[in-house]
Amino acid sequence: MIISIPRSLIITLAAIFSAYHLVLAAVSFDVAESRGPVIAAMVIYAAATTASLLPYRSPRMPIWLAAFNVIATIAISLLVTSQLPDGPGESYAAWHTAAIGTLMVITSTRMRQSFAWVGVGVLVAQSIAWQGVGELADLGIVGSVVWVGISHALAYSLAAAARDARQYALAEREAAEWRAAQEAHVFERQFRLGQTARMATPMLRQIVASGGNLTEEERQECLYLEGAIRDEIRGRTLLNDRVRAAVMASRRRGTTVTLLDEGGIDDLPDDERDRVLDRLAVAVEETRTDRIVVRTVPVGSDIAVTVVGLSSGNDGIHSLLGHEPDDDDDGDEIDLWLEIPRVGAAATAV
Repeated sequence: MIISIPRSLIITLAAIFSAYHLVLAAVSFDVAESRGPVIAAMVIYAAATTASLLPYRSPRMPIWLAAFNVIATIAISLLVTSQLPDGPGESYAAWHTAAIGTLMVITSTRMRQSFAWVGVGVLVAQSIAWQGVGELADLGIVGSVVWVGISHALAYSLAAAARDARQYALAEREAAEWRAAQEAHVFERQFRLGQTARMATPMLRQIVASGGNLTEEERQECLYLEGAIRDEIRGRTLLNDRVRAAVMASRRRGTTVTLLDEGGIDDLPDDERDRVLDRLAVAVEETRTDRIVVRTVPVGSDIAVTVVGLSSGNDGIHSLLGHEPDDDDDGDEIDLWLEIPRVGAAATAV
């Protein structure tokens, strides 16, 4: 369970705490020699705090705003202390020390820690020049420095935690993907083994029953069966019941049929894939030739499947096994060139 604090609540609390320093400044007007510089310091502080709390596209404070906060720190310190030559006494006239600490904490929280340290460094230096080292604790300077240090440490810890969370999420996603891939491999292997077993079991039983003494027709049927099993491996998405029947019938006529599935129709909707496979089955059924090569086209083309029918002088062994044609086929004649489109349209055949 993740517990989160609304961003608006944090900004509201920071704004209330910042406004509290302005209230302290207002109630100590009588201590200052002149109210004008103090009011100017209050306006600068209010403007810097408001700008720092405004939402930006990035949680990281713009560098110009961080630089402005440092300049505001110098201006506020000089304006207030110039009106308190004898120190704040027992009043809240030194409100600027806590106010600057708060502004620098906001700057540090917004991931501009270097500017925050420069700001509190300026505050420490100016306070020493104003009242000396011994008054730093009484003026609240030590508390401002400590709070900036705490905010820096928290910001660093939160950044490290966020980085670790991203790494863990990435590792979890990679593990989930790896597991899904392994499960897919296992399922595919089991499916193929089961399918091969269903196809081959009757013939294997026949071989066992006959003691291996098969007739010529049974031997040819074994070759046809091997070609069908090969199709299930090389032409997964190019097969449905009608295509299987058409390919087997074509092989029994002595035609070499090669099915090459290269993933080109994996993304097709089921109805479009059925249309493509039905058109393929018709082409295989109607074509009388020596070899038929069916290949999917890579994604990005308007064509889903190409079907090529070739006449050559190959012997019948290739037609039985469904082997791919050899390289020395320059003299082949093209009996069929069919391009089946990816979308519902008339196929182009030559």
